[in-house]
Amino acid sequence: MRSTSSTIRTRRTAGAARAARTGGTARAVAAVAAGALALSLTACGGGDGGRNSGNARDGGGTETTATVPLPRLNGTTLEVAAVWTGSEQANFKKVLAEFEKRTGAKVTFVPAQDPIINFLGSKIAGGRPPDVALLPQPGAIKQAVEKKWAKPLGPEVQKQLAKNYSRGWQDVGKVDGTQYGVYYKAANKSLIWYNAKVFENAGASEPKTWKELLTTARLVYDSGVTPFSVGGADGWTLTDWFENVYLSQAGPEKYDRLAQHRIKWTDPSVRDALTTLAQIWSRKEYLAGGPDGALQTEFPASVIQTFTGGDQPKAAMVYEGDFVQVDIGETGAETGTDAKVFPFPAVGDTAPVVSGGDAAVILKDSRAAQALVAFLASPDAATIQARLGGYLSPNRNVPDSAYPNEVQRTIARALIDSGDDFRFDMSDQAPPAFGGTPGKGEWKALQDFLKNPGDVAGTQAKLEKDAAAAYGDGS
Repeated sequence: MRSTSSTIRTRRTAGAARAARTGGTARAVAAVAAGALALSLTACGGGDGGRNSGNARDGGGTETTATVPLPRLNGTTLEVAAVWTGSEQANFKKVLAEFEKRTGAKVTFVPAQDPIINFLGSKIAGGRPPDVALLPQPGAIKQAVEKKWAKPLGPEVQKQLAKNYSRGWQDVGKVDGTQYGVYYKAANKSLIWYNAKVFENAGASEPKTWKELLTTARLVYDSGVTPFSVGGADGWTLTDWFENVYLSQAGPEKYDRLAQHRIKWTDPSVRDALTTLAQIWSRKEYLAGGPDGALQTEFPASVIQTFTGGDQPKAAMVYEGDFVQVDIGETGAETGTDAKVFPFPAVGDTAPVVSGGDAAVILKDSRAAQALVAFLASPDAATIQARLGGYLSPNRNVPDSAYPNEVQRTIARALIDSGDDFRFDMSDQAPPAFGGTPGKGEWKALQDFLKNPGDVAGTQAKLEKDAAAAYGDGS
């Protein structure tokens, strides 16, 4: 899960780990041919996604007027909490500054720690909740509703949602049919990035299926380079590996059922996905540093070691989302030339695409808080941050031209063109105790599995035990 988000870079705190999972920082990268990214957000389709709806986007990517009406709020103060740091936080503050300029309100950004639900709990217990929080998981939104922290979104916010978002992105912000969240940012988490020179030396090509990926890995290994870099110190990267394999192999219906814990983690479909993952994870020579080394490698380092060392890096490939571009830029490698990318290969009939994101949720209901979230739901806000780079919006009325390079324009078009239905990061849909906490639940179980990929049954049992406890229904 990263959904995302400037920080990518050297993670030293759990909060920075979340930032790595859901976004990126502002750095322009060289264009990659659109054909290099055959991406779609997936699943069952549903409409044209409204890519040309409204008047802020047309086929040529031109932008026209599409403003959200905002009240004057002189003298009003607001606090907005998120786990974002570094450039991501700085860029978001520019969005908040525009809201201040238009309304006269004063908005303070409150840096949060991960898990953000625990951070908010301490703030609420102390009588100082922020007005708005950016929550990284649908599971966290549900938890905030269950705790009676989250407030329903008002008519103006819902008007902006209906105008600017597909039905699928609206629905993922609902709990029991009521709208509580606006997904301000998104991430595509189904990409594998590779060192182009290594592939060239090995005679390897971009694989389209899991079987072809294994063949490619063998070619790379035989050329003298370790195939994969895995940031196993951050357990969220391992959940993302699992989700891509599971979605493609088990299919969307099973994926949805497992995400909601309507089937158990002891189900044969989970066994099959873990067994498939073990085809790579059990090959110690295929992982940079072996399993022990991978478990000591944080996400930023997993990217950096793939694109440093010329044609003899520590690894040839690294899996993760669109936000990998940020760390690639820090190596001096040129995206599209030195560093290239292909969609996560199909394990079953269809290649997977898993998305993540961060949703704005109101904790202190007021005219000002509703106005701020309505602004975040508008193309006005998203366009500001899109121009700064390292950001992807699910808002279908953000013009293509707002994105600063072809990589991001291609990914943004694919996200919008995917229509109303898509598959959201499974661990982000789970209660944070299971799907979003370092050293616990799914993160820890998959770290243990990376170390001992022969223990499929034991891993399933541990996952089910922790899931049942987190969901609280034992089902």
